[in-house]
Amino acid sequence: MAKNKKRFVSRDLSWLSFNGRVLDESARKDVPLLERLKFLAIYSSNLDEFYRVRIPVLMALKELKKKNITQSTYIKKGILKKVKKTVSIQQESFGHILQNEIIPALKTENIYLLYNEPIPASLKKETRDYFFNTIAAYLEIIYPDKEPFFPKNNQLYFAVSLSDGSKCSLAFLNIPSDIVSRFFSLQLNRQRYIIFIDDIIKENLPYIFPNTPLVNAYSFKVTRDAELDLQDEFTGDIAEEIEKQLSLREYGMATRFLCEPSIPDDVYTLLLQSFQLEHANRMVGGRYHNLRDFFTFPIKDDYLKYPRFLPARLEFPSSLFDEIKRRDILLHTPYDSYDTVLRFFNEAVINPYVQEMYTTMYRVASDSRIIDALINAARNGKKVTVFIELKARFDEANNIKWAKKMKAVGIQIIYSTPQLKVHAKIALIKLSTPTDPCLLGLFSTGNFNENTANTYTDHTLMTSNPLMTAELSTLFDYLNSKQFGKEYPPLAFEHLLVARFNLLPSFVQLIDNEINNALSGLPASITIKVNNLEEETLIDKLYEASQAGVMVHLIVRSICRIRPGITGLSERIRVTRIVGQFLEHGRVFIFHHLGEEKLFLGSADWMDRNIYRRIEVCFPIYDQALKRQIKEMVHIQLADDLAAVQLDQDAQNVPIIPTQHIRSQQAIYLLIKQKQVSSDLYETSE
Repeated sequence: MAKNKKRFVSRDLSWLSFNGRVLDESARKDVPLLERLKFLAIYSSNLDEFYRVRIPVLMALKELKKKNITQSTYIKKGILKKVKKTVSIQQESFGHILQNEIIPALKTENIYLLYNEPIPASLKKETRDYFFNTIAAYLEIIYPDKEPFFPKNNQLYFAVSLSDGSKCSLAFLNIPSDIVSRFFSLQLNRQRYIIFIDDIIKENLPYIFPNTPLVNAYSFKVTRDAELDLQDEFTGDIAEEIEKQLSLREYGMATRFLCEPSIPDDVYTLLLQSFQLEHANRMVGGRYHNLRDFFTFPIKDDYLKYPRFLPARLEFPSSLFDEIKRRDILLHTPYDSYDTVLRFFNEAVINPYVQEMYTTMYRVASDSRIIDALINAARNGKKVTVFIELKARFDEANNIKWAKKMKAVGIQIIYSTPQLKVHAKIALIKLSTPTDPCLLGLFSTGNFNENTANTYTDHTLMTSNPLMTAELSTLFDYLNSKQFGKEYPPLAFEHLLVARFNLLPSFVQLIDNEINNALSGLPASITIKVNNLEEETLIDKLYEASQAGVMVHLIVRSICRIRPGITGLSERIRVTRIVGQFLEHGRVFIFHHLGEEKLFLGSADWMDRNIYRRIEVCFPIYDQALKRQIKEMVHIQLADDLAAVQLDQDAQNVPIIPTQHIRSQQAIYLLIKQKQVSSDLYETSE
């Protein structure tokens, strides 16, 4: 079947639809007040990343199109204009939600967020003291006629218009929100005032520019390309090269110029010319930028947040390793405590029979207890090998830091290469007991990061299945060889699905099996949960499945390029998007297989980069009781009619009229709490 671009939604417009869904959550009155502010912060942070990562691609593709180079399927007529229009509409909604809904609601709690209003006279002494005692230490005053000035990536600035009576000139002043808190909190009587440091600086400009008439100060920021330029043929020290390029990230190509609406035309034009921003996306925003800073809003009242819950904790009669030898263990974080994952690595530190440890690291915590365990395992004489991904966007510096610490204690570090990125979340422990030597494997859908594990929903399997662990050992041998592509003998995986080897053909075969069953009049269905659905070959197979009579249920959190519900193409495809308290991060793949389901979990989204350019691992769940766990959770998610929306043919959010009033994340939490340690949820089939 010939491909038609109309069969696929724009990746970027679909992503903006997802971010719009995040914004919608901030408008919900049934969401706790401080959580609504957090959703505004998430929206703002996401949008900044979009302009740092995706807009440079679209700008480059636009130039390719001008040169009649149309290799990319993403080149669409007027895509940048559509993006700008969509963002403008969302930004207007953002301002309405914040100013007309959230700020008034905060006032009912005696919390006064000063927004677009002067600092009251009763607060000026305290704010002036804070200005001199704290903020002033971090201010940089730049006169462009005396020294060159280049705005850093996403840094906040004031353009200060000065007058000497005959002419006006500009000075620039940073807003040091990257060093001090964006907000100053002050209690006065029973009322709490929250003030942007932007306003405190502006209020005290006469102290910075004494004896100089001030016209005004106007906030602005420049967003820049954040991609690292690593050539495939690069053969030097990749860690050193990445460190060099990280220092240049602040000065990449400008992709967005954002300023406040009151800026005069002459100042606006001068800024564009001074910073060579004529080709950047120029947008007029509000008075305050970088509202991702709402992540650090200085109010901690628990009653204004989601109710706290205690994750289920697994108890073991003996060691965790002995339990894994007895049965497979499947965790569902954050509903289950992440302590069991930490214990997997911790037991290896002290177990005298552990000889070797292997793991991959993609995004780790800045204070990683897992890496601390690996370091002490090496000190205790274990052979530890870590494949560390240095190209995990915006985590490069943290990963380099940990790589150096691990290397210093003798851990064998295998760096990624420009042509190979490893996104798999896997670990392997080799036990050499006198009576029962074995391999223990850990497979996860999420990063080995105990901090994000509190807010990302993921699944982690611990197993001693000899067939799966043997293939895991083979994969680590491959990574350890540093020989990729044709340099290494072909690898055959029968149990694991490994990208760049058998993952794509295996998924195609699984879909084909359902198609053949449907065409034979037999039951057939496919249920898939991913973060992103983009890759066209697999989307086409899902279209083919729908046309053959296969029911296809998709849960897609973010990018979704498939068009559901089109007669003759996709009428049997239903797409759900869930945005709630936790970030839906786990990937699940269920194929009916005549009632004997084939069920896989894994690290791979269905995107070009995951399918073709990374090492990803999807792993089977063989135990029937564990399969029931996953199916029950997915069933709850498909029934969600409060935190979920349906996607229409253009991947836009369509609200669901509540009938069952199910919020899946809370329902799954209650399910797991009701079926703790002694229940079927944690027992495996014999």
